Amino acid sequence: MEDLNRLAVARDAGDGSIYRALDELSAATIGHRLFTVMRYDPDRAEVERVHTSNPAAYPLGCRKRKRDTAWADQVLGSMKVFRAATPQEIRTAFDDHETILGLGIGSILNVPVVYQGRCIGTMNLCHETGWYQPQDERTGLTLAPYLVPALLTGEPK
Repeated sequence: MEDLNRLAVARDAGDGSIYRALDELSAATIGHRLFTVMRYDPDRAEVERVHTSNPAAYPLGCRKRKRDTAWADQVLGSMKVFRAATPQEIRTAFDDHETILGLGIGSILNVPVVYQGRCIGTMNLCHETGWYQPQDERTGLTLAPYLVPALLTGEPK
């Protein structure tokens, strides 16, 4: 409960500390080698990185077009968690799979951040092959809503 209270305080601070707090808590509860948060712009069908645990490989502010893909339909459209457990699943889903795999990442968990029935962003965790399990999806869905105020207001990184 103390961790959720810490998230609530960070969420309400409005200074970007929610990104760091979720990065730390998700590392402790779910695990990750890479943690990013993306803001979704449905008018442009693109996502913009607003937080990263590895700015050298995945810098802030980068945008990716996410139109007409199975991943976009599932996460951004249907607002369902995407879990890739193997490098092959990563290759199938992501254009930047070479960069991802080059970091030693073999599994991914993308959690939609939903507000008023629409996806406004994603919380993304990456780890070694086979790391993520169904219970991690549930934990991610519990944590992701803490990002809503930051994603809506364009809160600092």
